[in-house]
Amino acid sequence: MNERQRLANLLRNCSKNLLLDKGLQAHGFVMRMGLGFDLMLNNDLIDMYSKCGRIGNARNMFDRMPERNVVSWTALMCGYLNSGNAKGCLSLFSEMGFSGIKPNEYTFSTNLKASGMLGIAENGMQIHGMCAKSGHEWVAVVSNAILDMYVKCGRVGEASRMFGVMPAKNVITWNAMIAGYTVEGNGEGALVLFRKMQELGEVPDEYTITSTLKACSGLGAIRQGSQIHSALITRGFLCSVRMTIAGALVDMYVKCRHLTEAQRVFDQVEQKNLISWSALILGYAQECNLTQAMDLFGKLRASPYHKVDGFVLSSLMGVFADFALVEQGRQMHAFTTKIPSGSDISVFNSILDMYLKCGLTDEAERLFNETPLRNVISWTIMITGYGKHGLGKKAMHLFNQMQLEEIEPDGVSYLAVLSACSHSGLIQECQDYFSRLCHDKRIKQTVEHYACMVDLLGRAGRVKEAENLIDSMLLKPNIGIWQTLLSACRVHGEVEIGGEVGEMLLRLDGDNPVNYVMLSNLYAEAGYWKECERIRKLFKMKGLKKDAGRSWVEIDKEVYFFYNRDETHPLTEKIHQVLKEMENRIKSEIGYIHGVRFALHDVEEESKEESLRFHSEKLAIGLALVCGEIEKGNRTIRIFKNLRVCGDCHAFIKGLSKVLKVVFLVRDANRFHKFEDGLCSCGDYW
Repeated sequence: MNERQRLANLLRNCSKNLLLDKGLQAHGFVMRMGLGFDLMLNNDLIDMYSKCGRIGNARNMFDRMPERNVVSWTALMCGYLNSGNAKGCLSLFSEMGFSGIKPNEYTFSTNLKASGMLGIAENGMQIHGMCAKSGHEWVAVVSNAILDMYVKCGRVGEASRMFGVMPAKNVITWNAMIAGYTVEGNGEGALVLFRKMQELGEVPDEYTITSTLKACSGLGAIRQGSQIHSALITRGFLCSVRMTIAGALVDMYVKCRHLTEAQRVFDQVEQKNLISWSALILGYAQECNLTQAMDLFGKLRASPYHKVDGFVLSSLMGVFADFALVEQGRQMHAFTTKIPSGSDISVFNSILDMYLKCGLTDEAERLFNETPLRNVISWTIMITGYGKHGLGKKAMHLFNQMQLEEIEPDGVSYLAVLSACSHSGLIQECQDYFSRLCHDKRIKQTVEHYACMVDLLGRAGRVKEAENLIDSMLLKPNIGIWQTLLSACRVHGEVEIGGEVGEMLLRLDGDNPVNYVMLSNLYAEAGYWKECERIRKLFKMKGLKKDAGRSWVEIDKEVYFFYNRDETHPLTEKIHQVLKEMENRIKSEIGYIHGVRFALHDVEEESKEESLRFHSEKLAIGLALVCGEIEKGNRTIRIFKNLRVCGDCHAFIKGLSKVLKVVFLVRDANRFHKFEDGLCSCGDYW
């Protein structure tokens, strides 16, 4: 072997093992031996510098070369791509086009990857066309790169067409397509491909298994996920040492709500990755097992192998926000100030969201005003929060202030301000913002924007106008906008329009229990009992079940959950007693009458009243009163509910706020209700 070949082998070894110091020494040898213009060695030097992260040195080598070939260009393109500079890679590819040197399969595959990284399908499609003309389209490395590019650019349909006509497929091809279906949310398609590849004799690898388990997670497909787990064990696949697969298994069991299995897999893993930790912590938190969740979080913090990242922090904060766990949220906020990832903008936004969803607008406002690091999401969270609290004027001021500070609103920001105006009944202002949105060429209007206008008109009793707006839309109406109109019909007793809309919803979305409940309520409140009964029978015949009403209250840093007619709490007897006392007091002082139309119509009046007393939000309030929250000096009692507050409970809480001279802040599925001195911030429209 001559000296030139020895130097080439040395440089290739340095590239492979990222040995920059040895590579620099080898470069010195090349120059001393007078081989500074040797094409092969220069290509090896470009590759070595690129792999070792010295892209500037690689570019200098390239620029000084008197002669270049396709390997020279492709090596530097790979360097740009591996350093995250996809634009630099594509720019060099364009430059190469004027050099007269023809690209090879690796040049094409590298630039297809760059197009995928940028998500620019147009660039990728142009390169695809060049591949077809040059005869490279069906070379395995190129066809796989084309397929992957379409997936990364969100063109899964194009990828699927490419997959269908490819003459030869390998495991990389199958992996790219399975991942594409999974990312798109087409878990069924991913599972079909997973079965098909095995039928054709292709053996899944670690990447295939991970993508397919993600598909199972998205579908909640516990049976298929368990089968994959069993097959791995049978094949002798040691999940305990395969961190990526173990993480995907834990995540799958968590998403399928099989936490015992998730914990078992987690305990078996020798080296746990952050995905496993975060999946299990969030799983416990979402199942309201906060003790276990926080215990695991403490172990993660103490682990010398992992640092808590922004994703874990913002995800946990999201759980605290959804369940309105104020104390846990505050503790987590304090913790974020002590670690580097706590300064991530995503973490800041999740803290802001948590305070607003817990009803602490003053704390959210203070945090927002004190922090210079704010993006459009931060502003939108605040505008949304003000809207949910019925503070439409504040939301408008913030929306205008955002633009003064040269933060451009996006479609979600407009949705937030339109919703805020709608919740506060600001008709003219809402119409003005909608007009501005329609004239903003940067932003596409969505059905959700129109739904805000339908809600606004519905609140004002302009139901026919709201219906006409839907009919005049250029966009296809979705289920949500029809439900918004039906809700307005219920409030204003528009049985004719509401009946038509409701029947249409049953045809379009016949397996959704919400539609049956809304239509049944429309008929019940208007006294159309035969129609109401017909809908209820249809509901039962289809075997549908509506979501159970659940409310919760935090007392002395502990959260207590209640369902309708719940008798599991040890203080149930006292809760019922105090609620009866409060009802009698409200009746005698302000003339409260049970809204018995919110109960079943085919039972005795007394039973109806009894039924209404056991609604979950009343039980949560009853516990707060039994536990002496008012005597402790707590003048604001916070209650949270997963569904819309019913009319009777709304009237009851209004009366209670007046006789007890206490503020009740109730968050339901739609908004916050601030009950004070017998009035509600929603203006009795929610």
